[in-house]
Amino acid sequence: MFKKFWLRKNQKDSSTLRDKIEEIKKMPVPNHVAIIMDGNGRWAKKRALPRIAGHHEGMKVVRKTTMLANRLGIKTLTLYAFSTENWKRPKNEVEYIMRLPEEFLGTFLPELVENNVQVKMMGYKNQLPVHTLHAIEKAIEETKHNNGLVLNFALNYGSRSEILDAVKQVLNDYNNGTLKETELDEKNFSSYMMTANFADPDLLIRTSGEIRLSNFMLWQLAYSELWFTDVLWPDFSEEHLLEAIETFQNRQRRFGGL
Repeated sequence: MFKKFWLRKNQKDSSTLRDKIEEIKKMPVPNHVAIIMDGNGRWAKKRALPRIAGHHEGMKVVRKTTMLANRLGIKTLTLYAFSTENWKRPKNEVEYIMRLPEEFLGTFLPELVENNVQVKMMGYKNQLPVHTLHAIEKAIEETKHNNGLVLNFALNYGSRSEILDAVKQVLNDYNNGTLKETELDEKNFSSYMMTANFADPDLLIRTSGEIRLSNFMLWQLAYSELWFTDVLWPDFSEEHLLEAIETFQNRQRRFGGL
């Protein structure tokens, strides 16, 4: 009896989700969604679990969110996985997080390939452990011919460092004569950023109730729509993503105009 009830409920939930997805796809969806995935540690603490349990649970949400973004026709999904400031966390937690790309991509890579998802990464690779970098580079190589959703991991990424490095490259190009002062505008400067091949995010989502950017894509988010939720990342569901996109669709973006 219970099994039949569970199956009926599950089928109903799936049908409702399908209907919601089709409804949202009738209106323009954001081309680029960026997410600050926050709250893994607090999720674990609330359950008297070690912080790493929250990171493990959060990894499952990455999979669900990626697959739904792909279904919706989103072009780029950027996930803030590890910041340049996160090295200050306890050593065992950092070491565990640095093992997650191996575990996640080792399990999930065939599904990404099958669903035409392309993996990218932005951040400072030279500071990453060899095993972490190997897992990322393997996924990038095996998905490089895919032309569906771009799943872009911001790993060991910090926006202030990114902007400073861009300024240094601009000065270098100016000094060696490959860039003229009159050529430098916002579009040209953007080409020096790690996101040079991506459109700026249309929508930023941050979980866990924190209302700040935490050194994430400060240049690129200038005119992005922001959506904050108290939901901790491991509890972030497909319905929450749809809610964020629906909110985005109901906003009027004027980019400083009328």
